[in-house]
Amino acid sequence: MARKRIITPEKKELIRNLISEYNITSAKDLQEALKDLLGDTIQNMLEAELDEHLGYEKYESTEEAKSNYRNGYTSKTLKSSVGQVEIDIPRDRNAEFEPKIVPRYKRDISEIENKIIAMYARGMSTREINEQIQEIYGFEVSAEMVSKITDKILPQIEEWQKRPLGEVYPIVFIDAIHFSVKNDGIVGKKAVYIVLAIDIEGQKDVIGIYVGENESSKFWLSVLNDLKNRGVKDILILCADALSGIKDAINAAFPNTEYQRCIVHQIRNTLKYVSDKDRKEFARDLKRIYTAPNEKAGYDQMLEVSEKWEKKYPAAMKSWKSNWDVICPFFKYSEELRKIMYTTNTIESLNSSYRRINKSRTVFPGDQSLLKSIYLATVKITSKWTMRYKNWGLILGQLQIMFEGRI
Repeated sequence: MARKRIITPEKKELIRNLISEYNITSAKDLQEALKDLLGDTIQNMLEAELDEHLGYEKYESTEEAKSNYRNGYTSKTLKSSVGQVEIDIPRDRNAEFEPKIVPRYKRDISEIENKIIAMYARGMSTREINEQIQEIYGFEVSAEMVSKITDKILPQIEEWQKRPLGEVYPIVFIDAIHFSVKNDGIVGKKAVYIVLAIDIEGQKDVIGIYVGENESSKFWLSVLNDLKNRGVKDILILCADALSGIKDAINAAFPNTEYQRCIVHQIRNTLKYVSDKDRKEFARDLKRIYTAPNEKAGYDQMLEVSEKWEKKYPAAMKSWKSNWDVICPFFKYSEELRKIMYTTNTIESLNSSYRRINKSRTVFPGDQSLLKSIYLATVKITSKWTMRYKNWGLILGQLQIMFEGRI
């Protein structure tokens, strides 16, 4: 039996734009569109290569520009898997520029297309990209040249960050993942805040990536307003850790949204006060709280656990009582919905994938490098998200009752 292909809303939007831009009405039209896109990609890479060779960008007035400069183009026809592609090879006045992406006498690029696309999509380090190009062409490229080539996706990232979103999201997760970044010669930790949503269809998607701002009500309000400006009118449940200022920001941007403190983070924050020898027993006691059948039973269990451990670990349970107002909404939901909110498998798996894809990068050379890598990793990861949540129809029906008139 053939596998059913599921097309995400983002892919549908991309296809619609492609059809509109190129007026595609046949397979031949599609092939011509792909040839054009491939040609533009190679052309941009050639321009970046010439920038690297000359030492300055187009229209920039520098000392280097006086000794050598751009001197028009030479047309070249390349053979590719989608047919012949016309490109213009840039020239320099001193005739010293030797293109590396498309060497002087190379006209058949069919075998390298997938490698060029994969190089963009893997979130590879500069060293890995260099190794990839060496494998293809047999020569080295500088880190600066790799950076300039990958900078060509920055407009693509900006377009992705501004893309329209759905009007209503039943559940949204916000979480932070930290990387080492060098700025002004100093290496420090920088947070990347990921906004992961589950839409009406039960499909998950990353709808926002925000790098490196300090947590505050002002910052979170700007994030939530960005979502609103892109079309989001309502969020039913927003799950997050104790991010500074987020509660006030939610009340300001989405006053009807229910803020749910992430149970997994709550448990971790509690157990960090506990010694290894007591951790297993303490975790077992905490489980009695979040598996309680209702809020009252959960609160009673919380008091019992606090009483049991407060002499030995006086700080461990304080946050449960002080934050009970944002922990307790959890108890009114069904087991199916609790499982999504409690396990946070999606956000945890996503963060693990980011770390795995970027495991070779111990330090990013700047915020922009970090953003490019996270974006490319996101595209790669989310392309595999084709299944909706199990029992989503049942969960959606419950949400329609609990949040009447909002779905």
